[in-house]
Amino acid sequence: MNKNIAIFTLTSELHDEKSVSTVTHEFLTSLGIEYELKSNDYNNYGAACLNLIYVRTGGTEGIFLKLLPELQAKSNRPFYLLTSGKSNSLAASMEILSYLRQHNIEGEIIHGSPEYMTQRICLLQKVEEAHRSLNGVRLGIIGKPSDWLISSHADKEQVKDRLGIELVDIPINKMYRQQDIYESLKTIIDENQLQGFTLRCFDLLTTLKNTGCMALARLNAEGYVAGCEGDVPAMLTMMIVRSLLGISGFQANPSNINPDTGEMLFAHCTIPLDMVERYELDTHFESGIGVGIRGYMKEGPVTIFKISGDIQRYFIAEGTLVRNQAKPDLCRTQQVIQLDDKSQVQYFLTNPIGNHHIIMPGHHKELLERILM
Repeated sequence: MNKNIAIFTLTSELHDEKSVSTVTHEFLTSLGIEYELKSNDYNNYGAACLNLIYVRTGGTEGIFLKLLPELQAKSNRPFYLLTSGKSNSLAASMEILSYLRQHNIEGEIIHGSPEYMTQRICLLQKVEEAHRSLNGVRLGIIGKPSDWLISSHADKEQVKDRLGIELVDIPINKMYRQQDIYESLKTIIDENQLQGFTLRCFDLLTTLKNTGCMALARLNAEGYVAGCEGDVPAMLTMMIVRSLLGISGFQANPSNINPDTGEMLFAHCTIPLDMVERYELDTHFESGIGVGIRGYMKEGPVTIFKISGDIQRYFIAEGTLVRNQAKPDLCRTQQVIQLDDKSQVQYFLTNPIGNHHIIMPGHHKELLERILM
């Protein structure tokens, strides 16, 4: 049995157990998922990645209310109420969810066709697995955020509370113990047991006469989160992407926006090597020294994503990478993206979350929205 999904049951004593059990078997079989049935034994509630409460009948609202303190003590995740709709189970689920929302407790009723419910359960399983993988993650801030990133800091307590991520401050002089930037970063990662970091990389231009662009591109491709300019919210955004989707994200800033068409140009001097079909080496754009990367990502659907440093706001837009370009007067990797909803360009012009945003292949809005609930 799949220990990642556990199903607990709520049943009124007024209903005949034999007939309810028959419905239970038919209903759960129709979902076509692997699960472990816990029945009404809630001792291990919260132990599985995804914990579903199958409301089998009506008249179960009071039973749930008595269980609620115990369940909250075992898990701080939303309550997922699974219902077939038989024996007034949907009505009971709605009453329970209404109570939860009145008390600012997150929850959701999973009900509909077997196909819909299966799809929803699989999505929620991915989200809960990502939440679990984020808990205990350590991310380094190597040097402070760059001086121009006046809005790109983070609330460490909120990050720990909401995401389970610990932010670790690391002095920039730790970078100067070795001449090779990649090796220096690997040493810092190992010493601090990091899953990722953001680097105040422009300091390297004056101290080492080089850039971190290639090192960051390699480390992202190796499975770490490696962000630029000490941008903490961008790093957190990239960490969520990796935990939820298992892919790298491209940290870039908008360079041009067409409000009439919804077409945007994003650019930066590094991109994870596992995101591109090919790449070329050039100088770093602003300084004209070191190494910058001009990466060419496959054209097609993309998602643009950013969370705020206090984890209170986020932005998600889906679109299409219509072309890569290589103009000399911009950061070296340049992507022209057509937003599916052109009205979303107003966010960038009226209420942006900093300048850097994270671009990833594919459309992932539903998954990303769910993990931030």
